[in-house]
Amino acid sequence: MKPKRKIIDAHTHIFPDKIAEKVSENIGAFYGLDWYSPASVDNLISAGNEIGACHYLVCSTATVVSQVEHINDFIASVAAAHPEFTALMALHPDFENYEEELDRGIEMGLRGVKLHPDFQRFNMDEERLIPMYRAIAKRGLPLLIHMGDERYEYSRPCRLAQLMRAVPDLTVIAAHFGGYQRWEEALDTLPPSPNLWFDTSSSLGILSYDNAMRLIERFGVNKFMFGTDFPIWNPSVEVEKVEKLPLSDAEFELVFSENFKRLFNMPNV
Repeated sequence: MKPKRKIIDAHTHIFPDKIAEKVSENIGAFYGLDWYSPASVDNLISAGNEIGACHYLVCSTATVVSQVEHINDFIASVAAAHPEFTALMALHPDFENYEEELDRGIEMGLRGVKLHPDFQRFNMDEERLIPMYRAIAKRGLPLLIHMGDERYEYSRPCRLAQLMRAVPDLTVIAAHFGGYQRWEEALDTLPPSPNLWFDTSSSLGILSYDNAMRLIERFGVNKFMFGTDFPIWNPSVEVEKVEKLPLSDAEFELVFSENFKRLFNMPNV
């Protein structure tokens, strides 16, 4: 019998119960997609139980500056109550006191930063943001960043390449195989780097398996992490999609759990 995999979901979103359903509706509408579940904590855990997930990377996006501190308070409080959560803090490109907020987030136990250039409407390689990226890098925090929507210029892989040239010590998790709908550009422009990681969320089913393997072979299977992009997709279906990749059992172990544990220095998860 095939041994049960250890699964860590490295890309999920959670919101307070009172707005969880509305936010899921809004995310689905933004992408023109049906959505799987209201994005509440309980629903995430319930969906995760169906795939045997033992740990989750949780985050939210501040679409306006005034949301930053409120989101971080919420995310931190939830993570404190759920040891199975590793939480990222929200920032916004127009949030001026990012140094103080980064330090406050670290004090609250937050382990990285989430930005979404398309929701927040900024070009990720803007010169004005380099000091913020350097502040994130200085604190050793990974940055999870949405990538590649073909409707917008904000999140193009070529912009991430420029950003990483400007701040080479910044650790980046390039969501969605590094280029949601712009995977050829990701292959052509992103430089293999010890500081560049990826997740598998919101890709397979659109991205062909041949092209997924081209990305994995270029950047290394030891740099990819399984993610569902909950609440949009059914986690059980996302596991099935990833398991169709032509990987060995050892490589699947890297993608489903070991790469996450190494990136976040959490060997005992």
